[in-house]
Amino acid sequence: MNSMLLSTAFALFAGLMMTRIFKKMNLRLPDVTAFLIAGVLVGPYVLGALKVPGLGFGTVEQVESVSVISSVALGFIAFDIGNEFRLGQLKHTGKTATVIGIFQSVLASLMVDAVLVALHFVLGPEILPLPVAITLGAIASATAPAATLMVVRQYKAKGPLTDLLLPIVALDDAVGLVVFAVSFGIAQAIDGGSLSIVSVALNPILEIIFSLILGSIMGWLLTKLEKLFFSNSNRLSLTIAFVIMTIALSTLKFELGGGVRIGFSSLLVCMMLGTIFCNLSEYSVDIMQRSAKWTAPVYAVFFVLSGAELELSVFKSPLTIVVGLVYILMRCVGKYFGARLSAKAMKCEKKVVDYLGVTLFPQAGVALGMVVSAQALGPAHGAIIRNIILFSVLVYELFGPMLTKWALGKAGEIETKASDTVHRQRFQKKEKIVRSH
Repeated sequence: MNSMLLSTAFALFAGLMMTRIFKKMNLRLPDVTAFLIAGVLVGPYVLGALKVPGLGFGTVEQVESVSVISSVALGFIAFDIGNEFRLGQLKHTGKTATVIGIFQSVLASLMVDAVLVALHFVLGPEILPLPVAITLGAIASATAPAATLMVVRQYKAKGPLTDLLLPIVALDDAVGLVVFAVSFGIAQAIDGGSLSIVSVALNPILEIIFSLILGSIMGWLLTKLEKLFFSNSNRLSLTIAFVIMTIALSTLKFELGGGVRIGFSSLLVCMMLGTIFCNLSEYSVDIMQRSAKWTAPVYAVFFVLSGAELELSVFKSPLTIVVGLVYILMRCVGKYFGARLSAKAMKCEKKVVDYLGVTLFPQAGVALGMVVSAQALGPAHGAIIRNIILFSVLVYELFGPMLTKWALGKAGEIETKASDTVHRQRFQKKEKIVRSH
């Protein structure tokens, strides 16, 4: 336990130091990228390989032993994104975000499916089985909300593109669940099972509905209970307790018989918690600002741990690299043109049409969750899917945040720091004058 605490503390320290190194080198990269690279360094393949207790993580299992931090971080990320669903804002962006969110997600899945199925006939079923190709297409629909939110926060991005981006990323979770359930059901049927309407349609719909219900109930309770307190510091503590409690409740599963089950998506549940809270609570604006300061180190640790979990061993397999590159390319094509075409159809501004698709490239947490479900195809198929997605996540996590920053910058939605630099220089000059006197 002490060793894991020390390793976690060292991981946070390494991540923060890496941001300073990036700044000194004038690399102008997002903090997310610095955290991920620091994670690779403290992971099993670099410092962890030295097997010095407390100096990094020696195995992936050690990283997973502190996975509760990642679960909490993802819950707060979803809670923060719920803040983007304020009714006043949804009147302007709700319909547009929904149309774009569904279209780009489905198109990315279809593009990957089409090319990988064709590759299946070229390479043969032994190298790329058809169920694997279809499942990879389903996973392509998901986007990573964590990296996107961190980049938006770090650069204080504001504008039409940002207003659409966060709701779309949030919607991807719900759309991805349905797309994955349908495609995975077909993949299982091809692999020798039977096509079950329960697993393909009913269970994912129940998961979405009950996730929204649970999040709504918890959000309503939080809003009512916060009125018992007169200090926003205490209200913040109650909010933190509710988010963590909601994350725990979302792990519950209920079997109803006949293959029907009720499960929850922690991202959807926490997102709904944030949505209800921000629309009902008069204290929500202040609480969300305080929460952002409290969660900053949690997010930093989350991304460093994400970097430590990246499997560098996937580079040993030529098949993984080839299929992984095809997957990455076609998913990006689907996301970009799906966002571009639907944004144009919804008469969005030119900068939204041009750059929204690029901000949707990152992929991580939700996709890895789908990989766990994909293991039901069997050890052989599951291993191929896992390695390809791990390879793609490695690429997306390292380059996705940089592309998101680039797109937001080209759209003119990142605040310039020139004025801040001028103010700092003036302050330092005045300070020197005061000291000299």
